[in-house]
Amino acid sequence: MLKGIPAILSPELLKVLCEMGHSDRLVIADGNFPAESMGKGAKVIRMDGHGTSELLAAILQVFPLDTYVETPVSLMAVMAGDPVETPIWQEYKAIVGKYDDRGASAIGQVERFAFYEEAQKAYAIIATGEGALYANIMLQKGVV
Repeated sequence: MLKGIPAILSPELLKVLCEMGHSDRLVIADGNFPAESMGKGAKVIRMDGHGTSELLAAILQVFPLDTYVETPVSLMAVMAGDPVETPIWQEYKAIVGKYDDRGASAIGQVERFAFYEEAQKAYAIIATGEGALYANIMLQKGVV
């Protein structure tokens, strides 16, 4: 056990977060995301019993966001014509705002298939049990 580390951050996940360097990317994927096929060249960490918001909040306690890019946080944009609502994005904005002075302006959107392409280059993908649609979020690591 360690003091000050959120309990949801497993030893495996902490190791991966530590291994990551500046500009490496981490995907926190919802339950529908094809984590295993997208993560063939990455480390895939299964956290099926957890949601994306709780993981995002815990990770940002120890994970610096890149200050050298405009939007170190990327969301998978809703496909044109898809009537899906994305209330989870408001949770993400509040969480990011708590840990980064840029707040919601640190968050950008990436078209769905471009998000998949970027995810294939990620250092790691966390596969969650999140049921919200379009809840995939990618973080770009900064420096301490």
